[in-house]
Amino acid sequence: MADKKILISPVTRIEGHAQITIHLNDDDTVKEANFKVTDFRGFEKFTENRPFYEMPSITSRACGICPVSHLLASAKACDQIVGVNPPKTAIKLRRLMHMGQLIQSHALNFFHLSSPDFLMGFDSNPLQRNIFGLIDKEPELAMRGIRLRKFGQDIIEKIAGKKIHSSEWVQPGGAKWPLTQERADYLRANLPEALDAAQKTLDMYKQMLDGLQEEVANFGSFPTYYMGLVTPDDGLEHYDGKLRIIDPTGATVVECVDPAKYQDFIGEAVEPWSYMKFPYFKNVGYPSGAYRVGPLARLNVASHCGTPLADEALKDFKKLGKNGPVQSTFHYHYARLIEVLFCIETSKRLLSDPDIQSENIRSKAFVNNPEGIGVTEAPRGTLIHHYKVDPQGMITWNNMVIATEHNNIAYNMAITQVAKKYVKARELQEGMLNRVEAVIRAFDPCLSCATHALGSMPLDIQLVASNGTLLDRKIRQH
Repeated sequence: MADKKILISPVTRIEGHAQITIHLNDDDTVKEANFKVTDFRGFEKFTENRPFYEMPSITSRACGICPVSHLLASAKACDQIVGVNPPKTAIKLRRLMHMGQLIQSHALNFFHLSSPDFLMGFDSNPLQRNIFGLIDKEPELAMRGIRLRKFGQDIIEKIAGKKIHSSEWVQPGGAKWPLTQERADYLRANLPEALDAAQKTLDMYKQMLDGLQEEVANFGSFPTYYMGLVTPDDGLEHYDGKLRIIDPTGATVVECVDPAKYQDFIGEAVEPWSYMKFPYFKNVGYPSGAYRVGPLARLNVASHCGTPLADEALKDFKKLGKNGPVQSTFHYHYARLIEVLFCIETSKRLLSDPDIQSENIRSKAFVNNPEGIGVTEAPRGTLIHHYKVDPQGMITWNNMVIATEHNNIAYNMAITQVAKKYVKARELQEGMLNRVEAVIRAFDPCLSCATHALGSMPLDIQLVASNGTLLDRKIRQH
C-alpha cells in the first residue's frame, strides 16, 4: 500500500523554508512526522580558499535575522587563528552587540511569529492569526514588540554602524572603531523604555499560562539532554564560558571548560530527506542522543542569570521543572522573555562600565595557528564555527554547527507528539495542522542558517511532463 501522508508546505511564520510530512497508519492514525528543510546553501564549501579574515563577513550572510551571532562566532575562531586575545573593551563591545542581537531576535519570534497563536487562538481564522491581526486586537502589545526589536537593532547599529550585516566593525583580534559618547548616551536614554516593555510582557505571559496548560503538556514535552554555555560560576552566558550538557534528570554529564573540544561529545548525522544535519550526543548515539539548545536549554543548564530582575524571573521558571529540567518545548516562549530581560539588564551594566568607550579595541597579528574554533550562544542556541587554514591564511576546511541544527532530532520528536495528539486525518481541520507548525515556532528555527550538509550533498532531480507525469528521476544519496 502507498504511504499515506499529510504534507504541510510551507511551514509558516518561521525563518526559512521547510515542510512537515505527517505519515499515517492504515487506519489513518498518525505514525510519525518529519521536519524537512528544503533549501541548501553550502557555506561550508564555498568559503574554502577564501582568506580567513573574510570569514566574519561571508558567514554572517548566512542569515539576516542573527548575523551578529555568526559574526562573533567567526571572529572568535579568527582570534584563535591569529593567536591573540582582543582587548577587554573590544570583548565588552562584542558582548553588548550580542545583547542587541538576542533582544531583537527574541522579540521577533515572540511578538511577530508566535504570539498570534496564543493571543488569537490556535483555531482562529488564519487571515487574522498574524502580526496584522495582533495589531488590530492588541495594539499596545504589538507596539511593545516593535519598540523592543528596535532597541535591540539600535544597539547593533550604534556599535557597528549598521543594523544588519555590520561585518566591517568586527575584526579578528577585536573591533574596528570605539563606541562614541553620543551613541552610548542614546542607548542609555532608551534603556528604561525597553526594560519596562520587557517586564510588562513577561508579567502578561505568566498570567496567560494558566489558559495554555494543554499546550504546555503536549507541545514537545518529553525528556532530552540540554546543552549551553555557562559562566565559571554556572551563570547564564552567551559569548564565552564553558560548555555544559545535562541529562533529562538535570545531572551534569559534560563539563567542557574549552568549547573548542566540541567534537569529543557532539556527533553529526545526516538523513536523505533533509538538508539539515542531525547533531547528537555521542555518549548515547544517534538518534537516541537527542538534546536541545536555545533559551530553554540555557536556563536549564545555568544555576542563575546574574542580573536582579532576571534572577527573580528564573526562580519562578525553575519551579516548572519540579526538581529537574523544564521539559516542555512550549516554555521556550517563557525562557525567551526572561533572556530579553537579562539582556537589557546586562546592556545597562555594560553601558555603565567606564571602559566601554576606551579606544584600545584591537590586537593585531596574522596567522599563528592553523585552526580556530569560535563558540557563542546565538538566539536559537549554541553556534560553532570551526576553520582550518594554510600558512597564508586561506581557508582549507570549514565546519559550521548551527544553533538550529542541534534541535533537529527534537523537532521531529516534537511534531510527532503534537500530530499524534491533535491531527485526525478523517476530520482534518486547519487548526490541527497549525498546532503542528506552532511547536516548530516555539523552537524558533532559523533555517537559512542551518542548511548545511556533511559529506556529499543529497540530490533528487525529477523530470516532470506538463501533465504532471514523472518521466525520469535521478537520486544521489549521501
